[in-house]
Amino acid sequence: MLDLARELHGWLAEDREFAVATVVSVGGSAPRGPGAALAVDAEGTVLGSVSGGCVEGAVYELCAAALRDGRTVRERFGYSDDDAFAVGLTCGGVIDVVVTPVRGPSREVFGAALAEAAGGGAAALARVVDGPEALLGRALLVRPDGSRTGGLGGHPELDRTAAAEALALLDAGRTGTVALSEDGSHCPGGLTLLVEATLPPPRMIVFGAVDFAAALVRAGKFLGHHVTVCDARPVFATPARFPEADEVVVDWPHRYLRRTATDARTVLCVLTHDAKFDVPLLTEALRMPVAFVGAMGSRRTHEDRTRRLREAGLGESELARLRSPIGLDLGARTPEETALSIAAEIVATRHGGTGTPLTGGAARIHPEAAA
Repeated sequence: MLDLARELHGWLAEDREFAVATVVSVGGSAPRGPGAALAVDAEGTVLGSVSGGCVEGAVYELCAAALRDGRTVRERFGYSDDDAFAVGLTCGGVIDVVVTPVRGPSREVFGAALAEAAGGGAAALARVVDGPEALLGRALLVRPDGSRTGGLGGHPELDRTAAAEALALLDAGRTGTVALSEDGSHCPGGLTLLVEATLPPPRMIVFGAVDFAAALVRAGKFLGHHVTVCDARPVFATPARFPEADEVVVDWPHRYLRRTATDARTVLCVLTHDAKFDVPLLTEALRMPVAFVGAMGSRRTHEDRTRRLREAGLGESELARLRSPIGLDLGARTPEETALSIAAEIVATRHGGTGTPLTGGAARIHPEAAA
C-alpha cells in the first residue's frame, strides 16, 4: 500500500472511498514483491499493480467487492497447467493478495501511514493478513520513536509484540511477514502480519558538476533517490545547471562527505576523474558503510587512482569496494547512455544481479522469490 502513498494520501484528502489489494507473499518468479499494491475507488479508478498485468482484472473485481461488502479477503493466484485461460500468473509464480476496504477505524491508521510515507518519513504499518476473521485487516502504525496509531485488537500483548517486530523490519528497511499467536507470543500458526516499512528516499550524491552528472541526476530521481550534486567549483555547481537535483552544494567533495548524513543505502558516484578531488574523496568514501561507491574514468585513470589510494593508506578490502570504471558495459557513448549504464550497475549491486542478458539464461529471474 505504501508504494502508492502520494496518490492514496490525495484520495483520502478528497474523502474518496477505496479498497487496496496488497501482495503479502510470493513464490517462484512472481513479477512484483510483497507490499506491491493496487487500489480501486468507488468510481472505478485504478492505481498501481500487483502482478504487472497478469491478474489485475480479477484483483480489480475483488476490490470492487470489498467496497460493496466491507470485508477483508485473502486470495492466491498462481499458474494453472490444467486451464491455460484460467486467471493466473503466466510467469509461473504464485502470489498471495490481501484486499482491504479503507474505511472505519482502519481509515485513520492507513491515513497516518500514508501521510508518513508521502512526506518522506519513517514508519512501519503492520496488518493482520491471515487469522481470525474478527482481526483480519486490523492495522497498527509504528514510528521509530515507538509511538503507535491504531491496534490489532485481541490480547493486550499482541500490539506490543507486533510493534517490536515492526520496528525490527523498519530498522532493516524491509517489508515482510511475521507469524505470531493471538496472545502475542512468537508461536506461529495463529496470525500472520504483513509489515510494510517506509523510509526517507535513499541518497545519491554525485560528485563532479560535469555534463554526465545532469543525466545521472535524472536517472537517480527516476530510481527514487534524493539526489545531491557536489563540486568545489561554484561556476559549475549551480541549480540552473542541475534543475532536477534536490540539492546543489559548492564544497570540496571530501569535506562535504565528512559532514553530510549517509547510511547503508547511500550511493556515491564520483564523476570528477581529477586526482586532487578523487583521492581524498574516495579515501573517505571507501571507509564508510554505504551501499555503492563508483568512480568514472578510463582504465588508465583507474590504475593511477588505485595506486594513489594505496599510497593514501587504503587496504585491498577497501579498494575492492570501488566500482571503477563505473557502470555496466552497455557500449554507452552519450551522457544519457552513460547514466543508464551507471544506474544499471547500482540496481545490479543492490539486488545481486549479474548484469548479463536474460536471453538464453536458465536461472530464475527473481531468485529471491523462489519458493
